[in-house]
Parts: sequence; structure tokens; C-alpha cells
Amino acid sequence: MQPKVVTLTNGAFAENCYLVADPASGDAAIVDPGEEVDLFVARLAHEGWNLRAVWLTHAHVDHVAGVAGLSRRIAAPIFLHPADRALYDGLPRQAAMFGLDAEPPPPPDHAFAEGDTVSVGSCSFRIVHTPGHTPGGVSLVGEGVAFVGDALFAGSIGRTDLPGGDTKLLLASIHEKLLTLPDETVVYSGHGPATTIGAEKRANPFVKLVPGVNACLKCGYPVRGKPWGCKNPCPNCGHVYPLGDCSD
Repeated sequence: MQPKVVTLTNGAFAENCYLVADPASGDAAIVDPGEEVDLFVARLAHEGWNLRAVWLTHAHVDHVAGVAGLSRRIAAPIFLHPADRALYDGLPRQAAMFGLDAEPPPPPDHAFAEGDTVSVGSCSFRIVHTPGHTPGGVSLVGEGVAFVGDALFAGSIGRTDLPGGDTKLLLASIHEKLLTLPDETVVYSGHGPATTIGAEKRANPFVKLVPGVNACLKCGYPVRGKPWGCKNPCPNCGHVYPLGDCSD
């Protein structure tokens, strides 16, 4: 079942917190609770939803600042990739870098891992490890939707100049794990408007696919943006073509 999604832009960084709910059962998860806990709790009450989980795409301050306050108000298990645990545990130090205060969050209850499935009601999401913005960045991929944190934005990508950032790794995550999703997939990012995978493949200057350069000549599927040698089959459609350094 496709979930109902409510976007709650909040805080000093205009971070997008998401409420994700199964409309049939009213069970919901919150993705990346930022600074404005009262806003999140009020909207859950307005919708009549029951919070069942806290899903963190990564552990930067603007995405986890509200975890402690929310946990005091509503008990729900917290999910985080272990590669971001140091960032998570160092939340007060992160906040101080930006002149903010942040309460230490409670320990996570569950560790995300590549290929895991998490659910609210009948709505299921596959965990895709998408490092680069942070070491433990994940995307949650459900029916027709993907919550990508700060990996990919409409027309841009996440910053990699903070501790743990890696531009090469981020681009690999985007090309190999996000741009391979169906074009119609709606992308919910940590900041800014929603977009689609197809729109970013066509127009995002940081990651757009060019057939014969970083995409299959036949189907447009992402391929390595460097020479493979001769007769390389596309992993999606099987079309065999040379990319870059010789011809058949």
C-alpha cells in the first residue's frame, strides 16, 4: 500500500520532517524529527495517527535534534544506521558548532542495515544504505516513494564538506542505488521540494545521466562513468556496448 505522507518543514535549517502513515490502520512513523517537537506531536494528533517508529536517515543535528523531546512525549523505537552512531552520540557538540543547544538523544533501539525491511501497518520500506553525506546515511524506499535524507535534492546533492562526508561515495550511492529506482518514484528529501527520480536523471547537473557517458546507450540505466573495456553488458537490459576506450 502507498503511504500517506505529511511534510513538516521546521527549524533553523528548514529541515523536512516527514510523517509516514498507513491510512487504513492509522499507524505512522516519523522520519528525521528536527527541532520543532510540538509541531510534530500536534500534527500526529490532528491526523489521529499512532506513532510506531522513529526512522533516522542520518544523524546530523537538523535531522535528530527533536529525538529526545519526542521520546519523552511518545514512546516509539528509534532506528539508525550504526555508522552514524558517533554523530548521533555527539549531537550536543554538533549543535554547538552552529550556535545551537541540543539535548542528548536516547540510544537507538534498532540498527538499520542494507536490505532490511521496516513497516508501519501495511506500508513497507526497504532500507538502502546511501553513504556519502554521512557514513551511515540511508534511504527508505517504499511503494512509489523514497525518503533520501540529504543524499539527493531537487537539482542538487548533499554537502560532503562535514566530517564523514565523501563526494565520490555520495555520487556512487546516488547513481547505483537511487537513480536505478523507477523514474516515477517520488523523492522526499531532507530539504527543499519533492522531486522524482526521472526529473533528477534528466536535469540534475550533479548526477544527470548521459547515454554513452554514464548511462546505457539503449535503456538509459546508470553505468560506470569510466571505461570498462569492450563488450560490457548493461546490468539492466543486457545491451552490449563499449564505453570509452575501444570499439567493437
